[in-house]
Amino acid sequence: MDYADLHIHTSASDGLLSPQEVVQWAQKKRLRAIGITDHDTISGINPAIESNERPDKLEIIPGIELNTEYYGKEIHMLGYYIDYKDQWFLKILKRMQESRYNRAVTMIEKLNALGIDIELKQVEEISKGSSIGRPHIARAMVEKGYIDSMVDAFDKYIGVGCPAYVERFKLTTREAIEIIEKAGGISVLAHPGLINDKKSISSILSLGVKGIEVLHPKHDQDMVRYLLALAKERKLFITGGTDCHGIMQNGQPIMGNISIDYNKVIELKKYAGIEE
Repeated sequence: MDYADLHIHTSASDGLLSPQEVVQWAQKKRLRAIGITDHDTISGINPAIESNERPDKLEIIPGIELNTEYYGKEIHMLGYYIDYKDQWFLKILKRMQESRYNRAVTMIEKLNALGIDIELKQVEEISKGSSIGRPHIARAMVEKGYIDSMVDAFDKYIGVGCPAYVERFKLTTREAIEIIEKAGGISVLAHPGLINDKKSISSILSLGVKGIEVLHPKHDQDMVRYLLALAKERKLFITGGTDCHGIMQNGQPIMGNISIDYNKVIELKKYAGIEE
C-alpha cells in the first residue's frame, strides 16, 4: 500500500529542513506523496518540485497552512492543490509576510529592551531569507546563550502573555477558507484535536471547510474516532500527516511516521480536477 504525509513544513517557513532535504527524506521513507504546507508562504513548493527527480515515484502536493483567528482562538487552515502562481493569491501572501517581518522587528526591539541582545540580521540568517517566525527568534536566543531551549523562549519571553510577545495580523477562519477556494484549493481544518472544545470544531466545519485532518501526532485514538465520525457525517475529505518541522528523532525526521492511505490523495485530486 502507498502512503502520504500531507503536513510538512520546510525552511521556507519554520521547518529545519530545506525543501530539497524534505524531498530526499520523503524518498528515503518511500512515501508516495507529500504535502508542502508552509505557514503563510508558498516559497518552498517550487524548490521541492524542482528537486524531485522521480515525480513518478513521489508526488509533491502544493499546499499552505494559513494561521487564522476564530472568536479569539488560533485556528490553522490547510489548503491543498492551490494555484500557487496566482497573482491575486501571491499579493495576499506578500501582505502577510510583511506583517510577519514587522512583527519580528518589534519583538526583537522588546527583547533588546529586556537585555536580550539579538539582531534582526541574525534572525534573518537563521530563517534563510524565508518567512520569519517566532521559532527563528527563539533559535537566535539559544545561539546567543540567553536560554537553554526554544521552549524556554516561548515560556519566558515570546509566548502569548510574555513580555516580548507581539500580536500579529491574522485572517479570520472564514477569510482563509474563501482565499484557499478562490486560489483553486481544497480547504482542510488542521489538527482539530488542538481545539479545546468540540462545539468550535463543529462551528468551523459549518463555514464550508472541505476536509478535516484526522491523523496528527497530537490526536489520540478517541479523537481520531470522533473526527472520522464527523468526516463521515459531513462528507468531508480525510487527511493526515506528521506536521513535520524537521526535528530529528533517532537521526531521522518524523516525516511519514503518521501517514494516510494514498487513495485519500486520489480523492483530493479528483475533486481538484487533476487527472491521474
